[in-house]
Amino acid sequence: MKQITIRGVPQEIANALVKEKKRRGTSLNQTILDLLGQHFGISNDSLFDNGLSKLAGTWSKADLREFEKNTSIFNAIDQEVWK
Repeated sequence: MKQITIRGVPQEIANALVKEKKRRGTSLNQTILDLLGQHFGISNDSLFDNGLSKLAGTWSKADLREFEKNTSIFNAIDQEVWK
């Protein structure tokens, strides 16, 4: 396996990694490997999958126009209700 050293990690990121490591109950190294694997979609770790990722980015411009047309009524303000 390849060894990688990361230098110049900002304190905010280091703190977030330590917090995540504690939450997961794993080593810092394992936490970073898991997070990288999840980010690149090459992880065997299935901590959370709501099933929606396969839909992300699948709408066409026509789909968006149709959605906005069909939901435009939700932008209307009923003046009688707000009196």
